[in-house]
Amino acid sequence: KIQPLLPLLPFVLVIAAYLIASYLRLEDNPQDKILPSLGQMGEAIERMAFTPDPRSGDYLWWEDTWASMRRIGLGVGIAASFGLVVGLNMGLRPRFNLLCSSFLTFMSMVPPLAVLPILFISLGVDELAKVALIFLGVFPVIARDILLTVEKIPREQITKAITLGASRFAIIYRIVMPQIMPRLLDDIRLSLGSAWLFLIAAEAIASTEGLGYRIFLVRRYLAMDVILPYVLWIVLLGFLMDGLLRLIVSRRYGWYLAAQV
Repeated sequence: KIQPLLPLLPFVLVIAAYLIASYLRLEDNPQDKILPSLGQMGEAIERMAFTPDPRSGDYLWWEDTWASMRRIGLGVGIAASFGLVVGLNMGLRPRFNLLCSSFLTFMSMVPPLAVLPILFISLGVDELAKVALIFLGVFPVIARDILLTVEKIPREQITKAITLGASRFAIIYRIVMPQIMPRLLDDIRLSLGSAWLFLIAAEAIASTEGLGYRIFLVRRYLAMDVILPYVLWIVLLGFLMDGLLRLIVSRRYGWYLAAQV
């Protein structure tokens, strides 16, 4: 009866430790901003999410959320699409693999945050540079993993398909593609943490909206009552995205999960 509750224990301990530390700091100094109480964070959420901004009339919480989700969706979506195409063709076409393998390895070694200034200088500070940063950080990882997944597919399947008269198009889209799609979804799941890191870094440097932008904007005022809810909101969004991808894999590719047991 206790075992199902064990995963919740670390969360309970962390929350309890925070509440105790917050209470002690605020009791000593009610004006302390470092560890805000739950009530203070609730007021900040009310102000950011449900009260129009006096200057713009926008609900900043939701405007920031939409801006960040749009950027991360575009960046990860484009990276996954290109990673699928490149990894699939590298795994099936030896000449294409020879052509791209060295360059793909080179791309995977470039620290995305190191080229962030280059992206802003060459592409500007608008959406394109932010999406490009996420793409550069995620694409090589997905492409290389898709390549490895294709290489693990038994070549007997492809040989039999060719013997039975299957075209190259049929081999790719009716034999290989269904076997690598669940792995692609897993790659996206595993890349979300890095994608959020790149996005927040880009928004912090040059942006006028977004979750990362808001966090770094209010830090100058030590507004932890805003920063902590925003950080927890990012974690929740990542958790929901991860859960959605897990659900798709379990519903559509049960055989993939069974093979991993």
